[in-house]
Amino acid sequence: MSPDRIPLAGVIGSPIAHSKSPRLHAHWLRKYGLPGHYIPMDVPAARLADTLRLLPEIGFVGVNVTIPYKEQVMDIADQISDRATLIGAANTLIFRKDGKIHADNTDGYGFIENLRQSAPKWRAAAGPIVVFGAGGAARAVVASLLDVGAPEIRLTNRTRLRAENLRDEFGHRITVVDWVQAGNVLDDAATVVNTTSLGMVGKPEFRVPLDGLRAGTTVCDLVYTPLQTRLLREAEQAKCVTVDGLGMLLHQAVPGFERWFGKRPDVDETARAAVLR
Repeated sequence: MSPDRIPLAGVIGSPIAHSKSPRLHAHWLRKYGLPGHYIPMDVPAARLADTLRLLPEIGFVGVNVTIPYKEQVMDIADQISDRATLIGAANTLIFRKDGKIHADNTDGYGFIENLRQSAPKWRAAAGPIVVFGAGGAARAVVASLLDVGAPEIRLTNRTRLRAENLRDEFGHRITVVDWVQAGNVLDDAATVVNTTSLGMVGKPEFRVPLDGLRAGTTVCDLVYTPLQTRLLREAEQAKCVTVDGLGMLLHQAVPGFERWFGKRPDVDETARAAVLR
């Protein structure tokens, strides 16, 4: 990009008005005094490929990708990172100077960094990990947990077949547990993660029995609307270490911002406040 062009980035999805990413990136651009803008873009599916090819020509250095296009952009990108290939989806695109589109997935990175910041004593190898859900978010979480040394992941999903498919892809450290039995595998878990939308505003409640939770277990809910879900409330009452989902949103944004605007941003209370306001 020529030095007299202001770098542009943004987030592509449909719908997109709910996205908190523009607030976060605007906060970082202001905080570090950097030139640039970050724009939400509601792009129709039929125009996705054309839009992604056009954006670099008008000054865009990259975009985040959200629902429903995380898988679709994999077919459009020229280069795909190993972790995006493993997860089967991309959430961060970098438009290179030679015109090529590089696709990456930073969701797993964001998940692990959120755990490390919010629960500093957390260790993947501490014991069995229970993961609720087998969708796109679960794929990123499972891949990242295996990568940092999780010894055993107990995967449970309302549709068992999806969990079995994920196990077949990711290997022997994953055990599939029936959804109706999920409450019975919590008592010796070192970590519990909800990757489903259950408990989110406007979605059904998370109704798995949680009386098996024990003190000291790390419990993370990827849902961040509301910030304190039923899962986190009950985990807190059981004296677990709780980690809300907002931190994952903040941390997954760091690698993209650094590539696009040339500065590695801090995830701190001011960043959280900017997104929550």
